[in-house]
Amino acid sequence: MARIILVLVCVLALPAVALGANGNESRFGDGDFPPGYREVETDPQTGEDIQRYATTNSTGPHGSFGAQPVHDNQNFAVFRADRFEHQWRDDAEILLWDVSAWAGNDFNKLSAESEGEFALDEDEVEEAGAELFYTRTLSTFWDAQVGLRHDFEPDPSRSFLALGLQGLAPLWLEMDLKAYVSEDGDVSAAVEAEYELLITQRLQVSPRLEAGFSAQDVPEYETWQGMTDLTLGVRLLYQIRRKLAPYIGVSWSRKIGETAHNVDKEGGDVESAAFVAGLRFWF
Repeated sequence: MARIILVLVCVLALPAVALGANGNESRFGDGDFPPGYREVETDPQTGEDIQRYATTNSTGPHGSFGAQPVHDNQNFAVFRADRFEHQWRDDAEILLWDVSAWAGNDFNKLSAESEGEFALDEDEVEEAGAELFYTRTLSTFWDAQVGLRHDFEPDPSRSFLALGLQGLAPLWLEMDLKAYVSEDGDVSAAVEAEYELLITQRLQVSPRLEAGFSAQDVPEYETWQGMTDLTLGVRLLYQIRRKLAPYIGVSWSRKIGETAHNVDKEGGDVESAAFVAGLRFWF
């Protein structure tokens, strides 16, 4: 009886096995792939390098495989007024400006700077200069600059070859270092340092230092060899917006070394202090 049952089970199972085999054959055809399957060409081909850097001419999210625009490819332009202020000095009122602008990308920029003083009492420009630089990023926090500087005032005007290094030093100290060679071969340098201390998210204190140096005596411009002048200041800013901050503060400046000695001998002002009120903005 058991043999009869085993034979019946085998007979009944054969059609199901045959049907399964035929079904698989009709679904996949020859081999292990469905009918109509074909090889698809991919880009890049096997063995080719994948493009790692973005280009500036990609359009849309699928414009170019592996080449999408990123921020360091884009061009930007910025205007910034670090100091635009009224100074009440011991014996004069001064309008001071210290502005800069640049256009370019994160690595290469064309930048311009201007700084000067306008005497409100005498209604004339006492000091005015402009600088034009090619700026190249050296590292995450530092830029190198090479360009030209021209001083319109004081008279006589003169021009310089300028080299600069600016960036963010440890402890978040903003540095601006410049070296100059005038058309007469006079060598000088300037150092600026500034720090922004946040009291709240909007209120901040900003101490500032400026120093000048000369490698030669240049009496016609009242500078002598060595350190020539020092300016210290502190400003209290309130950011109405990130791009707009009125401020008040104090500033103190003094001639140093041989420059102070000779200016004092000629009856000039060696030291001055001022209360300042101004506006810092950028766009």
